[in-house]
Amino acid sequence: MKKKILIVCLSITFLIFTGLVLYGYYTSKKIEKRFSERRWSIPSTVYSDTTILYPGQRYKINYLKKKLKRLGYRTVSHKPKKMGEVRFHSTSLELFLNEIKIPSQTREGFSATIRFSNDHIKSIKRSGSSDLLPILELEPEEIMKFYGSERERRQLVSIKEVPEYFVHAVLAAEDNRFFDHYGFDPIGMIRAFLINVRHGSIRQGGSTITQQLAKNYFLTPDRKISRKLDELILSIVMEIMYDKNEILEIYLNEIYLGQNGSASVNGVGEASFFYFGKPVTELTIAESATIAGLIRAPNYYSPYEDKKRCRERRNNVLKAMSLKKWTTDKDLKQGLNAPVDVIDYVPRNKQAPYFMDYLSRQLQTLYSSETLSSLGLSIYTTLDTQVQDAAETALINGLERLEKANPALVRKEPSKKLQGGIVVIQPKTGYILAMVGGRNYSESQFNRMDQSRRQPGSAFKPFVCLAGLDKFTPASLFSNEPKVYTVNGEPWEPHNFSSKEIPVASMRASLVMSYNLSTVDLAMKTGLDKIVKQSAGFHFSTPIKPYPSLALGAFEVIPIELARAYCVFAADGIMPYPLSLKDVVDEKDITLKQTHLNIERLISPAKAFIITSMLQDVVTEGTARSLKDLGISGAVAGKTGTTNNYRDAIFIGYTPDILALVWVGFDDGDPIYTTGSKAALPIWADLMKEIPQYFSAGQFRIPPGVVKKNICRESGLLAHDKGCPDQREEFFLEGNIPVEYCTIHQKTGFLDRFMRGIKNLFKKE
Repeated sequence: MKKKILIVCLSITFLIFTGLVLYGYYTSKKIEKRFSERRWSIPSTVYSDTTILYPGQRYKINYLKKKLKRLGYRTVSHKPKKMGEVRFHSTSLELFLNEIKIPSQTREGFSATIRFSNDHIKSIKRSGSSDLLPILELEPEEIMKFYGSERERRQLVSIKEVPEYFVHAVLAAEDNRFFDHYGFDPIGMIRAFLINVRHGSIRQGGSTITQQLAKNYFLTPDRKISRKLDELILSIVMEIMYDKNEILEIYLNEIYLGQNGSASVNGVGEASFFYFGKPVTELTIAESATIAGLIRAPNYYSPYEDKKRCRERRNNVLKAMSLKKWTTDKDLKQGLNAPVDVIDYVPRNKQAPYFMDYLSRQLQTLYSSETLSSLGLSIYTTLDTQVQDAAETALINGLERLEKANPALVRKEPSKKLQGGIVVIQPKTGYILAMVGGRNYSESQFNRMDQSRRQPGSAFKPFVCLAGLDKFTPASLFSNEPKVYTVNGEPWEPHNFSSKEIPVASMRASLVMSYNLSTVDLAMKTGLDKIVKQSAGFHFSTPIKPYPSLALGAFEVIPIELARAYCVFAADGIMPYPLSLKDVVDEKDITLKQTHLNIERLISPAKAFIITSMLQDVVTEGTARSLKDLGISGAVAGKTGTTNNYRDAIFIGYTPDILALVWVGFDDGDPIYTTGSKAALPIWADLMKEIPQYFSAGQFRIPPGVVKKNICRESGLLAHDKGCPDQREEFFLEGNIPVEYCTIHQKTGFLDRFMRGIKNLFKKE
């Protein structure tokens, strides 16, 4: 019997031992994989686009000062001699350019002088030479660094870089027997238990540094016995596999040490800069003890929360260091008396957060997961930081202006606040220069440019006109009088924004003045199915059905898809792919291959120009004519959009070089009580005034296939040179030019024309 019991006990012992060995082996592989990812990973870096400067460009010297500051250029009083130096004068600046090394080009640094005149770049000259430069390119800005697939920001430090007194401060605060135990410390656990019993509360923890690392790295924060057992096994395996200094190095780079806005402060390298504005190597003993004291409860002991409490905790760490003979009496005295001098708190908000989220999703679309798991990637984006800053500022100011003008729009609850969004694109390339998906990323990460579905309203009318160009012309006339349509057996009657409208309107006038009735008439005569089929080519991912209301934008679209569709008009009929990144380069400087992107020709350059010419009139004499009063001039085309019950306000405007869409509304569809021209358009104007370098001095180019003719506004037919009193120059597609002359007016003599002019004058009055 005893023999059987012994055999059973030995068998159970063997099984338990075998199970522990197998579990330990499994655990060791998990630890090895995790540690190798974290310890040796090279950070990936996200960059903005480069900045192009050229003579004649509208670019204020103050803008360039801010740009150079973000790029890290140092202001000097002498002539710049080293890369990254700049000297400013009242109307010029001298700088020694940093080198550029990006996939598209490599350029050595050199010195140059840029002269300004009336907010324009007058000349760019290489220093020490009389040669004028036609163009100058500034290097990309670093937007962020991240480690691993979690894309965490931190500054890794080597244990060799950490001062010995900093290590001693951490050990004194958290585990003064770290170099004497094997992952867990029974003596420390007993001591902590006795101290906690004596005080009647938790004053000290019994976990070693290795146990803390195991818990934070691999386990959930729950307090189950099974988790504590896992923690113990992980700690022992770590101690077997790695040297003490290796474990300590990983701990110092992982430990949570506070909060900077929405971002966590992880690792002593990041904490050193966050609290004291310098690297770990330059910290004093007192500063080291301050950071070490934060480990137990970073936000409770934070010097930004309570300096007195932080100082008491620091002094306790210094005294603990003294007890272990890790500091001299002199250093102890100096440390205890030193003030807690931290740098001013600067909340670190994620730069261009909505853009970065969109970039993250697009990376996964254009590159394989295996590619993105590579270390040390350099990600070159399309972001223009100046445009991004201008867009964010314009949106915030615009929404606050609307709330001030109408207190009914004010909502206290963050999730119900008035919202808005902006996306800025280069039409011919599809490059996204800026994206703002909401008024406050920390309150809502929902990107209203990429993830929401909103009605475009009148902003869809250009696509109705486009579909009609095969059959009609901009001069063709349509009924602008009330009419009832039958939709699914139910009557539907559209209305114009104003009751005082003309009975007949041309296609151009319908778009320029945003007449609803004549636009619906145009849609019906063009064919709803044709409009739906054409819209499918523009790749709207939301369904569009052949109802008469589609002419008024009564269906939903994703805003960035609407902006992309408008790019076709600005880009001579080519539809670009909206891109947030240009290239991804690995640590060996090899450009990674991305998924092939399709760039399509959707319409002819002639059709694109004719739509653009009508949208230019929207800006000069139509629903967007207030742009001129807001300081916007030059070659600008655009369209306002307002939906039923004032739920959405949109303005999309573009120049030959840039396109921006602005949307304003409530997430829940509450009315905003105003129109696209009053809510979204002023925000667009504010944005454009801050980025004058994107406003081309040129005009939209008239392509082949477009013919100009004089027409009579009243009849929509070719005008008699002297007989039609109200004429305008109109654009037509070659092959679709009216051949009939005006039938209302005939060639007349001077007296007849004079009398008709008098009659028209009285009619207007």
